[in-house]
Amino acid sequence: MKVAIASDHGGLNIRAEIKSLLEELNIEYEDFGCECSTSVDYPDYALPVAEKVASGEFDKGILVCGTGIGMSIAANKVKGIRCALVHDTFSAKATRQHNDSNMLAMGERVIGPGLAREIAQVWLGTDYEGGRHQNRIGKIDQYEKENL
Repeated sequence: MKVAIASDHGGLNIRAEIKSLLEELNIEYEDFGCECSTSVDYPDYALPVAEKVASGEFDKGILVCGTGIGMSIAANKVKGIRCALVHDTFSAKATRQHNDSNMLAMGERVIGPGLAREIAQVWLGTDYEGGRHQNRIGKIDQYEKENL
């Protein structure tokens, strides 16, 4: 597995925590920034990571900003991306099992580093179930194919 990770200025601490987790799990990753605590624009970080995941260069992506909302909205504009905004472990598991999410967004102002770490570990370790869920994913894929 290869993971792309990024944050804006509002997600620096959780991004560092997730990088530490990835290293402990021996998961290859690339950090796409940001490297400052001054205000930056989240699309400048979310979109390149989403494009890398959509192209297949990376298997999954993790984004962090203050709430996770902006990052998830931006990432979901990229064709082929299913970015889930998650702030609990149940949703982290469900979005992988049922939605085959390929990107995870979290908010540093919403959750702390310990919970973020748990969420990421559950999300990274959960497989897509397929089956009855595949029809739903197929409908999303079809819509993207026809409209984007």
